[in-house]
Amino acid sequence: AEGADTATPGRSGFVQRVGHSAVEQMADLRRSVVFLGQIIVTLFQVALRPRLVRGRDLFQVADRAGIGAVPIVALVAFLLGLILAFQSAIPMRRFGAEIFVADFLGIAMFRELGPLLAAILLTARSGSAFAAEIGTMKVNEELDALTTMGLEPVRFLAIPRVLAAMLVVPSLTIITALAGLAGGAVVFLSLGFPFVTYVNRIAAATGSADLVGGLAKSLVLGVIVAVVGCMRGMSTGAGAGAVGESTTGSVVTGITLIAVAEGIFAVLFFVMGW
Repeated sequence: AEGADTATPGRSGFVQRVGHSAVEQMADLRRSVVFLGQIIVTLFQVALRPRLVRGRDLFQVADRAGIGAVPIVALVAFLLGLILAFQSAIPMRRFGAEIFVADFLGIAMFRELGPLLAAILLTARSGSAFAAEIGTMKVNEELDALTTMGLEPVRFLAIPRVLAAMLVVPSLTIITALAGLAGGAVVFLSLGFPFVTYVNRIAAATGSADLVGGLAKSLVLGVIVAVVGCMRGMSTGAGAGAVGESTTGSVVTGITLIAVAEGIFAVLFFVMGW
C-alpha cells in the first residue's frame, strides 16, 4: 500500500508534465497560424501598395542574408559535391559506370540538394539572426514602442525579411548547385574523363523542369526560414535566456519544417512525373 501511495505522485506528475507540454504545443501552433495569417495579409497589402515596405531595409537584409552567406554556402556545397562524387563513384566502379556520376550529381544538386542545403544554411545563419534581432527588440520593449508610434511590427520588421529571403534563396540555390558541380568535376576529372564529357552528361541528364522545380522549392523554403525566424523572435519571452531560446527554437523549427516541405515536394514531383 505504501508503494502504491508513493508511486501515485510520480505518475500524476508525469501526466501533468505531458498535459502541460501538450497545452504549450497547441498554444504555439495557434500563435504560428495567427502569425502566418498576419504575414499573408500584410504581403497582399504590400503587393497593392509597395511603398509600405522601405526599400532600404529590404536591400540591407538581403545583403546580410544573401551576399554574406555566399562564401560558406559555396564552400559547403563544393565539399558536398566532392564527397558525393567520391562515394557514388565507388559502387559504380564495380559495374564500369563511373561516367554516370555526372548524371547523378547534376540531378541531385539542381533538384534536391541545392535548395535543401541553401535553406538549411540560411536557417542556421540568417533565420537564427532574425530571431535574435527581433527577440532582443522584444526584450528591450522596442516592439511595444513601434506599436505605440503606430508602426506595425509585422510590416516593419517581418515583411522585409520575408521578401529578402524570397529574393536571396533562389540565388543561393543556383550558387549551391554550381559549387557542388564544381566539386564533382574535380572527382570526375580524377577518374580520367574529360571536362567536356562531364558538362555534356549533366546537360543530357537535367532539364528545365529540374531547374524550375528546384527554384520553386527554394522560394517556398526561403519563406519558411524567414517566417519561422521572425515568428520566434516576436514570441520571445522575458528574461536573459529568452533570446537564446528563441534562436534555438527558430533553427530547430526551421529545419523540421524544411524537411516536411521537402517530403511534400517529393510527393508532388512524383505525382506530376517530374
